[in-house]
Amino acid sequence: MYDQLYIDGEWQTATRGARLGVFNPASGALIRQVAAAGAEDIDKAVAAARRAFDEGPWPRLSGKARAACLRAMAGIMRERQLGLALLEVEDNGKPLPEAQWDVEDAIGCFDYYADLAEGLDTEALPIALPDDRFRCRVVREPMGVAGLIIPWNYPFLMAAWKVAPALAAGCTCVLKPSELTPLGALELAAIADAAGLPAGALNVVTGLGNEAGAPLSGHPGVDKLSFTGSVPTGRAIMQAGAQDIKNVSLELGGKSAFIVFDDSDIDAAVEWTLFGIFWNQGQVCSATSRLLVQEGVYDRLIERLIDATRRIRIGDGRLEGVQLGPLVSAGQYEKVMQAIERGRREGATLACGGRRPDHLPQGWFVEPTIFVDTPTESALWTEEIFGPVLAVRRFGDEQEAVRLANDSRYGLAAAVMSADPERCRRVSRALRAGIVWVNCSQPTFTQAPWGGYKQSGIGRELGTWGLDNYLETKQITEYTSESEWGWYLKHPS
Repeated sequence: MYDQLYIDGEWQTATRGARLGVFNPASGALIRQVAAAGAEDIDKAVAAARRAFDEGPWPRLSGKARAACLRAMAGIMRERQLGLALLEVEDNGKPLPEAQWDVEDAIGCFDYYADLAEGLDTEALPIALPDDRFRCRVVREPMGVAGLIIPWNYPFLMAAWKVAPALAAGCTCVLKPSELTPLGALELAAIADAAGLPAGALNVVTGLGNEAGAPLSGHPGVDKLSFTGSVPTGRAIMQAGAQDIKNVSLELGGKSAFIVFDDSDIDAAVEWTLFGIFWNQGQVCSATSRLLVQEGVYDRLIERLIDATRRIRIGDGRLEGVQLGPLVSAGQYEKVMQAIERGRREGATLACGGRRPDHLPQGWFVEPTIFVDTPTESALWTEEIFGPVLAVRRFGDEQEAVRLANDSRYGLAAAVMSADPERCRRVSRALRAGIVWVNCSQPTFTQAPWGGYKQSGIGRELGTWGLDNYLETKQITEYTSESEWGWYLKHPS
C-alpha cells in the first residue's frame, strides 16, 4: 500500500515507477519508500475525481448518506487509533501523546462534519423580494473537484481538516501530502476504502511538490485549491490557480506574539509560553514564537522560563515521558540551526539551548532555545523559523506591546495574558490576527474558525467556515404570476 497511489478506488503504481524515501526523524533511518507521482498520475487522479463528481453518486447523495460514510471513516479510525498515532510518531517524530491527541482530533473532525453534512439536506434559505410575483431561494452546492495540499507538521490531522469538510460538502478530492510525511494520508485512503467511499471521491497522490503539487495546482480539471504551508509555496499556488480563476484558500505562516502583562500569574505564563513555542517542536504555524514581557515581571518570568526550558525531556517520541521530539527532517534541522546562528550574529542574546543535545547524536534533535533582547530587525523576530526557538523582548506599556505585536507581515495568531479582563478584551480587539488567545496559547477546536490576516493566508478552515470553503451559493428565482412584460407581449398596442 505505502508504495502505491490511491486513484479511482484502487491502489496503483506510479506511472514512472519512481519512489521517495521516508525517514524516521529520531534516527535518520529509512523506514518506507512511497510512490513518487508525476504529472501523468495527477492527470489520472484529477480525471477520476472529475468523473466521480460529474457522473458518480457522491455529490448526488443526501447529506445524511454522506454523513454515514464520514462516521464510518471515524469509526475505523477509532479502531486503529493507537496504530495511527504510532505511525505519526514514526513519520513525523512528535511525542506519542501529541500524536494520540492529533488522531483524536481527526476523528472528532470527521464526526463534526458528518453532523454539518446532514444539515445541508434542509438548507434552502428563502429571500424576501420587493416584487411578490417572484419567489427566491438560495441553496448551497458542492464546488466540484478539490485539490488539497497539506504540510508535514500535522500530517494526519491536516488531512482531516481538509478532506472531512470537502467530502461533507459533496466535493471529490485529490489529496497531496508532504513528501516528508506521506504515510498518514495513505492510511486515510485505506480507511476511506474500508468505509465504502465511492471510487474517485478521494484520491491520494504522494510525491514531490514540483512534480505532483505543481501539476495539481495548475490542473484545469480542479475547481478548488486548498493549501496549508509556507508563504512562498502559497504564493505559487495562488498564481497557478489564477490562470483558471480557481477558488483558492490558503493557510500560511505565522510569527505570532504572546504579550504578558505584569499582573499575570507567573506560573501560568511560563506554562503557556512553553506550550506555545515548544509543542510539536515549534513546528506549528501559529506558534507564539515572539514573547513580549512587561518590564515589571520580566526578570522573574525569564528566570523561571529558562529553568523550566532546561528541564524539558528531549528524545525519541516513542519513549515514555518525552516532551520534545526531533525536527521532521535533515533539511529542517539545518534551517533551524542556521536561524539560531544568524540570531547570534544579529545581536540577540542566547539564554539557553541552541544546539544538538549531547546524548542524541543521531536524528534531527535541537534543544529548546530562548533568545532574549532580540532586535526587532533580526530575522529571529521577523521570520518564521518553524522550530523550538523563542525570541523575547520587554515592553513598557500596552500601546508599545500592541505596536510590537502588530509589526509583522504575518497575522495568524496572537496571545495576551493579564489579570485584567477589560485589558484582555481591549488588546484582543487591537491585535491584527485571525486567532487571539486570552490567558492561554494554542488551544484549537474544530468548531471555531482557523485562519489569519495579512500574509498568513486567505479564508478560514474549521467550523462552518470550513464547510463553506467547499460550497457554491446558488440563487434560484421563480416566476409565480404574470409580469408586466408578459401582459405587454399579449397586448402590444
